[in-house]
Amino acid sequence: MSEKGDMVKMIKVIGVRFRRAGKVYYFDPLALEIKKGDHVIVETARGVEFGDVVMGPKEVEEDMVIQPLKPVLRIATEDDVKREARNREKEKEAFAICLEKIQKHNLEMKLIDAEYTFDNNKVLFYFTADGRVDFRELVKDLASVFKTRIELRQIGVRDETKILGGVGICGRVLCCHSYLSEFAPVSIKMAKEQNLSLNPSKISGTCGRLMCCLKNEEETYEYLNSKLPNVGDYVTAEDGTKGEVHSVNVLRQTVKIIVTLEKDEKEIREYRAGQLKFRPKRRKEKLNVNDDELKALEALEKKEGKSRRND
Repeated sequence: MSEKGDMVKMIKVIGVRFRRAGKVYYFDPLALEIKKGDHVIVETARGVEFGDVVMGPKEVEEDMVIQPLKPVLRIATEDDVKREARNREKEKEAFAICLEKIQKHNLEMKLIDAEYTFDNNKVLFYFTADGRVDFRELVKDLASVFKTRIELRQIGVRDETKILGGVGICGRVLCCHSYLSEFAPVSIKMAKEQNLSLNPSKISGTCGRLMCCLKNEEETYEYLNSKLPNVGDYVTAEDGTKGEVHSVNVLRQTVKIIVTLEKDEKEIREYRAGQLKFRPKRRKEKLNVNDDELKALEALEKKEGKSRRND
């Protein structure tokens, strides 16, 4: 029920993905018995496509679906699967030809991938470049070779890494290539909140942008940090001891404080956060970095802002 007491209209859909770790699109399964893991043939804005079912039939609110919801044409047959495999082989040849043509026209662009639509009605070429590229002559050249519609699509460095894949500094396959269907906004603040080194080389991914995984534990760290004092704050322990916060352990929720003893001697004592009394206040936004690191961080933040605008 909605707030006004109206019934929420539900609609039956399936989730289809066309590229590895790509965005999931909804389609109407009609009366077909479709399950997760099946292959289907659907019609998209690009033409007829071969897709993988990643979400079986499910009812969702109609407001969550972009209308009009297109129906599934059919469950993929054995011939469809073979045709899709042939298309993947043809893409390798198309990539090599396009690379040769780019060199011939002396264009400053980096070819990333080639993709055929299932019905061979269009060939798409993905590339990166520092600025705008006049590829009109290249398109004419490619059209004369492939005898079909040609589309050249400029993408960002994040999308380039998502397509090509690789291994991150964690030793695992890149999140964007393995499961992350959409990029989440990330910022330097997330690294600060998680007490990570603010050295750009340590918080940047293979693409040169901030690592997407900074977003994964952001909410947890924000919550845990809200229960801790800041370094430099003065706190009072439940046993009456007073002192200045020396350091905090966010995950263990412990705090080390500097206590002044007799004859001005000092020692460091550790307490659990719950054993301390302190005045909650807004967390400090101070960057403990040198001039070189600060310049690199500013350049990285500019890249992040530009990347989000391009996306």
